[in-house]
Amino acid sequence: MAIFKIVVSDPKSKRAGQFDVDQSKASTLVGKRIGDEFDGGLVGFAGYTLRIRGGTDKDGFAMHSDMQGAGRKKALLSGKPCFYPEIKGQRKRKTVCGSTVSESIVQINTVVEKYGEKPFEELVPKKEKPAAAEAAPEEKAA
Repeated sequence: MAIFKIVVSDPKSKRAGQFDVDQSKASTLVGKRIGDEFDGGLVGFAGYTLRIRGGTDKDGFAMHSDMQGAGRKKALLSGKPCFYPEIKGQRKRKTVCGSTVSESIVQINTVVEKYGEKPFEELVPKKEKPAAAEAAPEEKAA
């Protein structure tokens, strides 16, 4: 059974948080596609609605919204997503995953569509930055 890491992004506050989903709850996401919505209670966001925006598989290949199915495919890409051309008209053949969530997907990227009662800032823990002065070793002048 699949275990997913779900990245929840908030467009209003421009913050994001990563959460692990248990195996029992992960089965509800298998079969959903990019653009589908699901209940945020799965991740701990009661009352929120989340939309799937993309993801990556176990080897780091990105999901592509135009590819049908769940497996990997080689596609000739000329722009976003998954390829950012450096020269106008440039194309490149790249391996991408399909747009359907399968058991090989490890990370799922989501965005908040509808908000719940609690503010997003309370649900996402803030990372503490180590102090630069404490982290650097003290140097003695000779």
